[in-house]
Amino acid sequence: MTESPGGSANVPSRDRRRFPGISSRSYEHPADRSALVALRKLSGFDTVFKTLSGLLPERSLRLLFLSDSVRVSDQQFAHLNDMLRDACYILDLEKVPPMYVNQDPQPNAMCIGLDEPIIVVTTGLVELLDEEEMRAVVGHEVGHALSGHAVYRTILLFLTNLAMKVAWIPLGNVAIMAIVTALREWFRKSELSADRAGLLVGQDLQASMRGLMKLAGGNHLHEMNVDAFLKQADEYESGGDLRDSVLKILNLLPRSHPFTTVRAAELKKWAASRDYQRIMDGHYPRRDEDKDTSVSDSFRDSAAHYADSVRNSKDPLMGLVRDIAGGAGDLGGKLRDTVFRGGPRPDSSGGANGSGGAGSPDDRS
Repeated sequence: MTESPGGSANVPSRDRRRFPGISSRSYEHPADRSALVALRKLSGFDTVFKTLSGLLPERSLRLLFLSDSVRVSDQQFAHLNDMLRDACYILDLEKVPPMYVNQDPQPNAMCIGLDEPIIVVTTGLVELLDEEEMRAVVGHEVGHALSGHAVYRTILLFLTNLAMKVAWIPLGNVAIMAIVTALREWFRKSELSADRAGLLVGQDLQASMRGLMKLAGGNHLHEMNVDAFLKQADEYESGGDLRDSVLKILNLLPRSHPFTTVRAAELKKWAASRDYQRIMDGHYPRRDEDKDTSVSDSFRDSAAHYADSVRNSKDPLMGLVRDIAGGAGDLGGKLRDTVFRGGPRPDSSGGANGSGGAGSPDDRS
């Protein structure tokens, strides 16, 4: 059990389930989990990052937040301090990371640091969210800390800044941006993991949904609806043609976070899963078992997840991938039908063939 600075035992502000000894593997997205398990198994991994920490501006960041932000405590932002200790108690994180509130109208939060994680939330976020929504966000950041994501987030920030500084060196910039792109893809999955940790802490799915809606549409809940918001995610995934699929990829590449509607849909799906229910019932992997985790099993889980995503995706590009994998005969015609969905395509005799089965937006293989 964690204790407050004054020595009194910290307990949740309302009755919530606690998860003693929980491993971050229990809530991590399969792609996130496989990468972390592999990294933790690498010989000398800790030594490499301790060496790298001397090159990164971590000490400077800590001094910056200490000097120009407000550190959360019993005396400052006491309600956030209670939420932080509460989240660490529920996820059984022994050492409570420092939290800072930074003056910034943009709603944001992050967990960074190589040696020890620190959590930063902006005033824009504090002012936007109610207590239960904020509790999910604090749980999200504590989930990052428990998973060790702060290390990779710090490296991502460093490399992104480095890429901008060496942009005038063609090959150097390409090499760094390749690493940054790969890190961003991993980090987007880590955000889905942290959303799950936020739900385990808040144990209020509606509050998590509201918080994500507010990040997308601001503090206008009376003008928004969770069901309609989730329908946007379905429309985003299934709508359009191959050109839209490519644009989705291009829009996503520079982002460190998945799109908000997608995060909401993914979290709702996980909340309805057997995995979530088993955790809530007290059946989850323990931290003391992490050292025995199989890298190959984690990669198999990740591969199975991606295969399942392709199999069940409504995206036109994923539909084409399924056709190729299944050995579809007329791929050229299928490609034309998918790109020019709804319009007639020439048949082999040069006439118009209006019976193209892919012309209906609901007809997806």
